Amino acid sequence: MLTLDKIYHASYVLEDVIRQTDIIHAPKLCPDANVYLKTENLQITGSFKVRGAYYKISQLSEEEKARGVIACSAGNHAQGVALAATKNGIRSLICLPDGAPISKVEATKGYGAEVCLVQGVYDDAYQRALELRDEKGYTFIHPFDDEDVIAGQGTIGLEISKQLRDVDIVVVPIGGGGLISGVAFALKSLNPKIRVYGVQASGAPSMVASLQQDEIVCLDKVGTIADGIKVKEPGEHTFELVRKYVDGVVTVTDDEVSSAILALIEQHKLIAEGAGAVPAAAVMFNKIPDMKGRNVVCLVSGGNIDVTILSRVIKRGLLKSGRSDTLTIQLEDKPGQLKGVSAILADLGGNVVSIHHERASEDSDITDCVLRIVLETRNYDHIRQIRQALSDAGFKIVNK
Repeated sequence: MLTLDKIYHASYVLEDVIRQTDIIHAPKLCPDANVYLKTENLQITGSFKVRGAYYKISQLSEEEKARGVIACSAGNHAQGVALAATKNGIRSLICLPDGAPISKVEATKGYGAEVCLVQGVYDDAYQRALELRDEKGYTFIHPFDDEDVIAGQGTIGLEISKQLRDVDIVVVPIGGGGLISGVAFALKSLNPKIRVYGVQASGAPSMVASLQQDEIVCLDKVGTIADGIKVKEPGEHTFELVRKYVDGVVTVTDDEVSSAILALIEQHKLIAEGAGAVPAAAVMFNKIPDMKGRNVVCLVSGGNIDVTILSRVIKRGLLKSGRSDTLTIQLEDKPGQLKGVSAILADLGGNVVSIHHERASEDSDITDCVLRIVLETRNYDHIRQIRQALSDAGFKIVNK
């Protein structure tokens, strides 16, 4: 049984292993609310997952430890299990989906685990881990559907309650549901008035679908940049705990997640992976009900994002937040046209990133040419101002 005493015991066990991550004020994420960030992206291993993994392994019998441990993961649980097993002198094997970020795969190896890459997504890695458990006799460490793991994650709820005593709302990512189950149970046990909301990627809404149908649903497919919560099916324990203790679950798009990652970088100098940024995205895009004037904590669950993905996410975030625009302008092929466009852009403060001038285009008249410009802009109002000024000057913009 999951109890508050078990979560307090987990906190005691983890005291010299993990760090109590800071809560920082984030006033710009949502001007209507008093927003804070619980920075688990700055946890050792770069994610909250080490809490549940370490506590679970600490509670194994000597016989279970001797058999070695096996786990499946999208990346963060892998690192937590690897670190915990190595610290306890236990052999570990981790099954990871072959699409897991290279940084997570290499970090898992760096913590001392053997890695088995499995074709597909998290759920495929899970099935392979169960097969190897049965074949080799390993002790299986579930990433979310285990009461010891959930208790370890619940220690975050204890920390939030101490760090921000007048918290009203806590917003938590959901993949399989282990994190929000522990956090919600801890917070609600201490103060039933605190509201807890979960956030899933719109491309992987397994908990949302399960709550809607009032039974566990396994999705046919999932797809999102938030690889840490790309889970087809929630757990049995976590589904029941979410149904009992969580006030609602919302979804955010990949574009919204990209905007949140960018905002966390620019405003707070924090690197968050997609799963870690979904609470911030939900707050930024007003997905959480009744936030006005409330103290809201966004749980930034992890920061293990591959740098190659990060560059693409930043570009997407710039587009989504109106910080970048691509103009395609049809010009008369005569001297002075480019100068006229450049003057308008310079006067209005648009910064040209790239420019392409094309004389022969199948979509334009034979006497015309096409100018494609990528701009850095301040926001959507700035984009509209630039486009309006170009149109007023007689230039034909052919893309919306």
